[in-house]
Amino acid sequence: MPPSASAPPAVPPEFAQALRELGLADGGHLTGVPLTGGVSSDIWRIDTAHGPVCAKRALPKLRVAADWHAPIERNLYEARWMSVADAAVPGSAPRVLGQHPGLGVLVMSYHAPAEHRLWKERLREGEADLETARQVGRSLVSIQAYSAASAELSGRFDSDAIFFDIRLEPYLLATARQHPELAARLEELVAQTQSNKLALVHGDVSPKNILLGPRGPVFLDAECAWWGDPAFDLAFCLNHLLLKCLWTPRARDDFLCCFDALAKAYLEGVDWEPRAAIEHRAAALLPGLFLARVDGKSPVEYLTSDAQRQAVRRVARQLLLHPVARLAEVRDKWCEELQR
Repeated sequence: MPPSASAPPAVPPEFAQALRELGLADGGHLTGVPLTGGVSSDIWRIDTAHGPVCAKRALPKLRVAADWHAPIERNLYEARWMSVADAAVPGSAPRVLGQHPGLGVLVMSYHAPAEHRLWKERLREGEADLETARQVGRSLVSIQAYSAASAELSGRFDSDAIFFDIRLEPYLLATARQHPELAARLEELVAQTQSNKLALVHGDVSPKNILLGPRGPVFLDAECAWWGDPAFDLAFCLNHLLLKCLWTPRARDDFLCCFDALAKAYLEGVDWEPRAAIEHRAAALLPGLFLARVDGKSPVEYLTSDAQRQAVRRVARQLLLHPVARLAEVRDKWCEELQR
């Protein structure tokens, strides 16, 4: 994330204290700049004698319009997710330099914007590269396959309550309250997601959290890290490629091709369960997440017209009431809506 344009204030004392107590800073004055883009954490680039680092501190209340609270200890699980991801696919996550439980500060390697560009920015400009989509799918499934083969990791991610607070409740259950006729189905999806404890889940695999660097995708912001259903990550990421069709309409067909490429690359790497099983769960979950980005606690900022939101609602409602088993069927329903 690029530095904010405003003049940088002093490094917050919690950050300075954490860096010093973690042995990541000398006794001198620390300088840095706040980074933009986070709704759930304060994030800074801090310049130390050994070079820049990225530090973040989880907020108890997220910066959204809805009343949305989450436990601040979540960045402990984020640090653990990054360590597992980097072991599974070297370079796929920032390197963890330290985590201060008492202050809730996570310190990690800093990725310079000159070499690492956000995938969201490229999509906004209509750059829908198929190989990038494939790389995201391959890296994600490789991390999950690595974790699924190491069941002992599950004990390090006892974050069921956090995942509920910052994913299942604000997305699916908050949406259910807005659509009583769909509430039973959305509640079923929550139960489905909670009952499949199979692998390590990132929880926020979004283009805004994926840097494209010289070594491939780098996944950021794993605050929702959880041992659970990997279908959630697949559906969550694919959801954004569908929504981007409304954000940058001229690249619509290319975004849908990226949807197919990412899904195919991901499913080819699934080795911990039958591929049809995880695809079925992802296809069932996707329309719930689709609707949540309009009527949940975290609506996407770029759907600004009622016509756009109604298009999402029509397709999501149809697919929630009449679930499909294949991701391509979800894509096809959305394509039909876009061609109306």
